[in-house]
Amino acid sequence: MKIKNIEFENIAFLAPMAGVADKAFRELCVRFGAAYTVTEMVSAKGLTMGDKKSAQLLMLGKEEKTAGAQIFGDDPEIMAEAAVKCCAFHPSIIDINMGCPAPKVAMNGGGASLMKNPVLAGEIMRAVSCAVDIPVTAKIRKGWDENSINAVHMAEVLEKNGAAAIAVHGRTRKEMYSGKADYDIIRQVKAAVGIPVIGNGDVVDAQSAAVMLEKTNCDALMIGRGAMGNPWVFQQINAYLKDCIVIPEPTLMEKMNVMQQHIRKIIEYKGEYTAMREARHHAAYYTKGLRGGAKFRAEMGTLESFEQLEEIIFRIVKENA
Repeated sequence: MKIKNIEFENIAFLAPMAGVADKAFRELCVRFGAAYTVTEMVSAKGLTMGDKKSAQLLMLGKEEKTAGAQIFGDDPEIMAEAAVKCCAFHPSIIDINMGCPAPKVAMNGGGASLMKNPVLAGEIMRAVSCAVDIPVTAKIRKGWDENSINAVHMAEVLEKNGAAAIAVHGRTRKEMYSGKADYDIIRQVKAAVGIPVIGNGDVVDAQSAAVMLEKTNCDALMIGRGAMGNPWVFQQINAYLKDCIVIPEPTLMEKMNVMQQHIRKIIEYKGEYTAMREARHHAAYYTKGLRGGAKFRAEMGTLESFEQLEEIIFRIVKENA
């Protein structure tokens, strides 16, 4: 798997997820075998106007050897300027978000709203590709809704305007994250373009990764929600696809230890106050499926300190022994 001159050892990538895939989580996933990571999406307008929060989102971790910086917006000139600013953080790739379904993004011209305007999407891709010397990719969706499924056309437009690779989420913007991802549309995109296609949607383990590859013939996989509270999914996918080895699920103690490592890293980067509030969301995923999980998730929703987290983990292990 190569995107221009960048070669990837494995094909399991971590998807960019706002509010989830921060530097701490990305580094954790890299340790478990994620071959590529992408920053949380950054507003091109905010970045060009000097917004400090936007710049902070672009900081890459020491373990992120191959990583992309993702920007969103609807003005080709501003997007190009933002891409240039991104390069100061030394990403391997600039990724353009053309698939985010969130109203605050999609209803303001960016993200998935570009699925309704392939011409503008092409102009943005051309402007950004001409502005930087590193590969430029895009993440798109199946379409805006069931009446405008145009991922194939969108991909062709983007390829003609300089895209080095395209990630396709097999759902429309209207579907958000509901229902099942359409693997056939990813297969159609792969058949229509000559650049690498990255399949995204419903990959949660090694078996679903194999199904995605078989049904779409895509070049790589992008795992989003399937990695939440489950960073070892990359290790499992890599072992299965490379050597047909099935790595068992981690033990409860292993899960709790990884969760603690994750939260400690967030504290290191953001301080305990912010980290523990963000930890509430992550902890809910790490405790999914455990005996008494609902009770513990409710407690995790009030986390204020790392000591409180440790006390809850102690009781989780005791009750699930």
